[in-house]
Amino acid sequence: MPSIDMPLEQMRQYKPSLYRQSDFDQYWDLTIAEALAQPLHAELVPYALPSPSLQCYAVRFDGYKTGRIAGWYVLPRGKGPFPAVCTYHGYSGRATRPLDLMHLAAQGICVLSIDTRGQNGQSQDGNVYPEGHAAGWMTLGIRDPQAYYFRYVYADAVRALELLAQRQEVDESRIAITGASQGGGITLAVAALSPRPVLALADIPFLCDYRRAVNIAASGPYVEIASFLKAFVHLYDEAFRTLSYCDNLNLAPRIRCRTCLCNCLWDDICPPSTIFAVYNHITAEKHMEIYPFHKHEVPYDHRESQYRLIMEVLQP
Repeated sequence: MPSIDMPLEQMRQYKPSLYRQSDFDQYWDLTIAEALAQPLHAELVPYALPSPSLQCYAVRFDGYKTGRIAGWYVLPRGKGPFPAVCTYHGYSGRATRPLDLMHLAAQGICVLSIDTRGQNGQSQDGNVYPEGHAAGWMTLGIRDPQAYYFRYVYADAVRALELLAQRQEVDESRIAITGASQGGGITLAVAALSPRPVLALADIPFLCDYRRAVNIAASGPYVEIASFLKAFVHLYDEAFRTLSYCDNLNLAPRIRCRTCLCNCLWDDICPPSTIFAVYNHITAEKHMEIYPFHKHEVPYDHRESQYRLIMEVLQP
């Protein structure tokens, strides 16, 4: 499948202007302050996964304002302190499960994964949204920035990082975050909203450069926004005002940690130019791995490169 996007050299230069609202920083500073002030009420329940060197727990904690967030926690036996990784999953999926966390835990790294609220896991979304929406989650609460679904998702993800950082066995100065697709977008947002991570690994990230993505994505979640606006043509400006607060294009300049992105040039779900748009606004130390003939996927070669980077930066 040939790319539907710009030529690579043009994408390298693609840096659309930010479209932040005047209260953008205040909106996020207040949201995150609220998220951090709210008690976690965390619960870790031992999970029977036999291993002589690792422990496993099912995790529950309060989501931002509403609901209980579910996840998994795998860690080495011993007192530590250990470095840690928090991982976020793709759209409509569920948290990475224990066996798939063990390769990092076996190297002396604590690993937490969480279910995104209301999606195909066990996390609850207790919000009551003011009006209806297109199928999926992209337009939940899209008429009001305070009620928008991904405001809550990003705040939940920051709270998960706090849970990890506050664990006695975790070295809070050595924490990385990672995820693919929606998980990659959440990774970028958390890197922008929390000072905790020293490394952000965002693979084929979603939630980037909405204005372009909605116009060219051939399939996937961005199409939900187009479907909604097809039904409510008069809400175009209002919808993109709300989306502007959660677009990683606008969050990118706030990223301060080392950041690595994976970009596949045949991706018609998260178009590669939208990822370049965000990357080109990141001022922190950064690197992008480009895969010319992959679609919406994370190549094995990239996963190995990512593993090496985690080991280099976290030094377990």
